[in-house]
Amino acid sequence: MTTDLPGPSQESVRPLLRPGARIFVAGHRGLVGSAVVRCLNDAGHEVITRDRDRLDLRDTARTGAFLREVRPDAVVLAAAKVGGIMANSTYPVQFLEDNLRIQLSVVAGAHAAGVERLLFLGSSCIYPRRAPQPIPESALLTGPLEPTNEAYALAKIAGIVQIRSYRRQYGASYISAMPTNLYGPGDNFDLETSHVLPALIRRFHEARRDGSPAVTLWGSGSPRREFLHVDDLAAACLLLLERYDGEDPVNVGCGEDLTIRELARTISEVTGYQGMVEWDAAKPDGTPRKLLDVSLLTSLGFTPRIALRDGIARTYAWWLEQTAAQV
Repeated sequence: MTTDLPGPSQESVRPLLRPGARIFVAGHRGLVGSAVVRCLNDAGHEVITRDRDRLDLRDTARTGAFLREVRPDAVVLAAAKVGGIMANSTYPVQFLEDNLRIQLSVVAGAHAAGVERLLFLGSSCIYPRRAPQPIPESALLTGPLEPTNEAYALAKIAGIVQIRSYRRQYGASYISAMPTNLYGPGDNFDLETSHVLPALIRRFHEARRDGSPAVTLWGSGSPRREFLHVDDLAAACLLLLERYDGEDPVNVGCGEDLTIRELARTISEVTGYQGMVEWDAAKPDGTPRKLLDVSLLTSLGFTPRIALRDGIARTYAWWLEQTAAQV
């Protein structure tokens, strides 16, 4: 594993990210991007963004021209097409092609514009379905992927290889991070395209509102998942930009997991739903377990601050505010 961290005695070494750096956040309106923007602003950096209607990141020529024009000191590539099991199974072409186009445009454009630092954000779904638990970064490409999100995972794996290739061929100070399952303000609560945690919040909220005696959920409830609040991820992104310069992807998580059944119980309590929970075992479970080995990130000084139950309560409150504002 390559981890080229500057030693404490190397005072003459240029810092990986200077104070007040100009940083372009690609995907700034999404769950991850919006949290990264908040974190970078709080840290005193100058954040650069562009809305999708002004810049389609799948357009290589326009993306490259934009990066040459603004010439940021760093780029955080948080833009991606994302979704849960249903969305991945229904639209594999879009999950593969849209993500590949975004990654190719932004990374190549950043290099051509002379951007010194770039952080590419992938996903823990890059790892094999039967990877050892907790999953070390070295498990990448050691076995078959989970079929329900293969297209998305392959796109993200290509992004990791792209980052590694720019480092090896051009000496670029580009890095990649693989977050675990994320949640928080800015999440997607659409039942057809959302991930499991926001989907459960909405399902239980609507069941309580409508007085439903039972809620039926996909699968057996036995798969284990790790969840990290997106504000903790954003703090990890800043730390990596400041301290990490290796070619291996860095796992970003909290180091703890729970079953989907336990997650459902917690969310039902937070939302106040008191009915029955039933499980449709005919529906797919996805990967049996997905817990990341976060020892590398921990060695860099990262500790998550937001406990899961508290984070769920905050996310539920945020969603209620958004839905109330739309009425």
